[in-house]
Amino acid sequence: MRTWGPLTAVCLGTFMLLLDVTIAVVALPDMARGLHASLSDLQWVMDGYALALAALLLGLGAAADVLGRRRVHVAGVVLFAVASLLCGLATGPGMLVAARGLQGLGAAAMFATTLPLLGSVYQGRRRSMALGVWGAVSGAAAAVGPVLGGLLTDGPGWRWIFWVNLPVSVAAVWLTLRVVPESRGAAGRRVDWAGTATFAAFAGALTYGVVRAGSHGWTEGGTLVSFALAVVALGAFVAVEHRVADPLLDPRLFLRPAFSGVMLGGLAFNAAAFGVMAYTSIWLQTMLGMSPVRGGLVFVWLSLASFVVAAAGGRLLHGVPARLTIGGGLLLIAAGQFCMAFLDAGSTASALVPGLLLVGVGTGLVSPGIAGAALAAVPAERSGMAGGAVNTFRQLGYALGIAVFGTVLTSRMEDRLPHDAAHGLAGGAAGALRGVFGEHALRASFASGLNAAAVAAGAVAAVAGVLVLVLVGAGRGGRNAGVTDSAPPALEEEEATPVAPYRR
Repeated sequence: MRTWGPLTAVCLGTFMLLLDVTIAVVALPDMARGLHASLSDLQWVMDGYALALAALLLGLGAAADVLGRRRVHVAGVVLFAVASLLCGLATGPGMLVAARGLQGLGAAAMFATTLPLLGSVYQGRRRSMALGVWGAVSGAAAAVGPVLGGLLTDGPGWRWIFWVNLPVSVAAVWLTLRVVPESRGAAGRRVDWAGTATFAAFAGALTYGVVRAGSHGWTEGGTLVSFALAVVALGAFVAVEHRVADPLLDPRLFLRPAFSGVMLGGLAFNAAAFGVMAYTSIWLQTMLGMSPVRGGLVFVWLSLASFVVAAAGGRLLHGVPARLTIGGGLLLIAAGQFCMAFLDAGSTASALVPGLLLVGVGTGLVSPGIAGAALAAVPAERSGMAGGAVNTFRQLGYALGIAVFGTVLTSRMEDRLPHDAAHGLAGGAAGALRGVFGEHALRASFASGLNAAAVAAGAVAAVAGVLVLVLVGAGRGGRNAGVTDSAPPALEEEEATPVAPYRR
């Protein structure tokens, strides 16, 4: 228990929080029918969670250094469980979106403390072993999400994709309190609450503006106000970070080309690889009539390819510069999305397989090495800040990807269908529209929208891939941060004081 107990406790929380990023994907059509949800409601079901996780990750990591990492972690698990219960009890889309945001807050508290807790318990080879297991669990959660979501939605119903978290949360709290010791950061640090608030305002206003643009237009007053607020909040965040003694994210790090390249790569990676999945799932179920289980199994091609490449890459790609694995992986993701941009009214799920395999291979190249590349791009004393930043940018990329590609999808569909029909179809309400527009017209419209979204995702990945290849040089941040790193450099050192990757 002394060896495996802390690792098991931390991995239980990690598995839950990452599972809930993808588990809801295949349940969206059932949620839409059960709660009479619109497309924008469904976007916020996914974005509310990812956005709260991204916006609060750095701030809660800093707070945990002061308040105690175990205490914040346990509070996060408890909040996550309460929010999961509320998600399952939701009587309308507004309640579900609010509960998902609360879930994201709990997940941020868990995620921000996961690696610092492991670093406080394990040293040397045991630390590398623990991080390897933690990485495998993280990958498994993303892979299992769509399949488990399909099984639960097809079986007891979509509400159980949230209620399944309750017994796991109880076990995680009990085990954490029993076997994980409390730890804190260096004395005298202060929590950057102003930076936390301004970054959350920036991320929220930007995402809201993009989602609103999909239903009201890019030049509508509310949309423009949201974007203006995002610009003001970003400016305030930069100003705050220049002035505080313990910033969440030092803006001067972006003057380093390698750091900027890795952050851009992380943002584009989660957006391009996973941002279209929700809409693909709706197409599979509402247009092709697949069950949630069969719809979830379609994404297994991506998961398997990613797992195989990530596992094999540890040996076959040893010493390969990170700019090649990350940049090349993004280009493969771009190729995969472009391959999925040729759907028509007669297409079936098999048309997605080549593209999903390419996206999976690219994911298997990018995911293992991107954290190490972020840490290697900055001075050692900033390694914790860089580790938290890359995870924040990845989650923000996912939230923005869902918003942007959903807007692209409906904009293209509106070329063939009226505005309300396009949004209703993308939201999963195909039944009432079939008698009005006909099956062929609906399939052609949705396929056209998915093609446009895939092209947009491919373009994002392609541009980011080229920029990573250019910005992340073969020196620090490239050569030393290959895909084979079993642990971030800051965590491999045998030292009495653990380095927490989610703080400065």
